[in-house]
Amino acid sequence: MSGRDESDDERPLSGNPIARGARLASLPASFAARTTWGLGKRMVGAPAQAVLTDVQRRTADQIFSVLGQLKGGAMKFGQALSVFEAALPDELAGPYRDALTKLQDAAPPMPASTVHRVMAAEFGPRWRDRFPVFEDHPAAAASIGQVHRATYEDGSDIAVKLQYPGAGEALMSDLRQIARLARLFGVLAPGMDVKSLVAELRERVAEELDYSLEAAAQDAFAIGFADDPYVVIPRTITHTEHALVSTWIDSIGSLADIIDHGSHQERDDYGEAFVRFLFAGPARVGLLHADPHPGNFRIREDGLLGVVDYGAVARLPDGLPDTIGRLLRAAVDGDYGTVVDGLRDEGFLRGADLDPEIMERYLAPLVEPARQQSFTFSRSWLRSQGQRLSRPDAEGFGTARQLNIPREYLLIHRVWMGGVGVLCQLGATAPFREILAESLPGFDD
Repeated sequence: MSGRDESDDERPLSGNPIARGARLASLPASFAARTTWGLGKRMVGAPAQAVLTDVQRRTADQIFSVLGQLKGGAMKFGQALSVFEAALPDELAGPYRDALTKLQDAAPPMPASTVHRVMAAEFGPRWRDRFPVFEDHPAAAASIGQVHRATYEDGSDIAVKLQYPGAGEALMSDLRQIARLARLFGVLAPGMDVKSLVAELRERVAEELDYSLEAAAQDAFAIGFADDPYVVIPRTITHTEHALVSTWIDSIGSLADIIDHGSHQERDDYGEAFVRFLFAGPARVGLLHADPHPGNFRIREDGLLGVVDYGAVARLPDGLPDTIGRLLRAAVDGDYGTVVDGLRDEGFLRGADLDPEIMERYLAPLVEPARQQSFTFSRSWLRSQGQRLSRPDAEGFGTARQLNIPREYLLIHRVWMGGVGVLCQLGATAPFREILAESLPGFDD
């Protein structure tokens, strides 16, 4: 025995596209094998639903294992997918829910030896002089980097975010491969446009890999939300190309924990803080936090919501477009003629005009949260809307095919839908109309 740590050989974000592609390619092959096994079980009399559930559970376990271990674009895709779990029917969501939720707040960490090599590369061979206390085991591990708790040279508690070696190449390789496997991932979320989701993630990759951009965005949010009654933002201290040092935020968990076992009051309180933060960002900072998965929202003992990870942001120097507020308000007031005209002017309609009455039947249920002083988001509500709009025999399906999302609205739309997904996972009751009046230009003018 050489005494050599075998973990030194682990490359959790290897840039080798062949090796990573083989791991991802194992998913459809394994799914096909499990499906064949399930067919055999049914032929010998096993209950069909029990067999289906077991196949789905095994598939979910493997998807979490592969996406989580690969991190990079695979992990990022899994986290993006996980916020839409609330839209799945119960018979499909049940086997996948736990596996998808794990992707929101956990990932296998880098070995300590790799961590030390990254620290030396970023801060020099005497990096421990600047970080006299450094915890080798990460406090959080996600798609592009992992976070370690440490003490800075001035004695302050800090968070050190380290980018995985080979992150850029691995991200692009993963996302190309996942685009090819869109049909398999569609099993988890029928009706979701997986290819569009992957294309959008690819556009964000370059920005997320640049920690100078993330540091600037985080500083802007920290200034804009100083002394906010709902959220707290960590300040940046220093950064390099592949490391970002921020003030430490003490937390007792994340929104994923509230989704899992929070009380009704906690779901409501943190759900309101979550949505207020998302809407207030563009007006205060000119930026929209564009990665609303629950692991980025930390629960503090003082009741505030700590918000981390500013690698993905939408740059909105003039705030949210007032077109959104004006058209949403017209829909709330039942003026769907104005809604149709406005959507056409902004490039949301393809080809032929839509009858305002058809548009009302399509949009009215989605507008409901803005009509009421408070609204309770739920998985059942989101599922009903998804089923209503995606059935090929439904009027909503035909309407949806005539709608287009202009490029400048794509990221806003994704954050909005992701935020609604999180609120539905929480089952939160929120004063949505009040928040819109405060933070959405054009809604209350």
